Amino acid sequence: MKLSIKSLTVTMALFWGGAVFFVAFFNYLSPSYGKAFLDMVSSIYPGYKSVGSLGSVVVGTLYALLDGAVGGAIFAWLYNTFAR
Repeated sequence: MKLSIKSLTVTMALFWGGAVFFVAFFNYLSPSYGKAFLDMVSSIYPGYKSVGSLGSVVVGTLYALLDGAVGGAIFAWLYNTFAR
């Protein structure tokens, strides 16, 4: 069975982007929420700071969408390569 690279790319982009969006958004509403998670995310994504502003929510979400898409595409490609 082969994985669809396009489907897994979109799925992982939405999953990871959504996860970072919701944690960052709730951190914007309540600054103590998810602080450790967002500090970890800010250590990975250059230019992203977990300061609890709407701008940081958008920047973190965009980074996560891109990261999830690339990770999903690589995972599907590797799976299809080794599943033969």
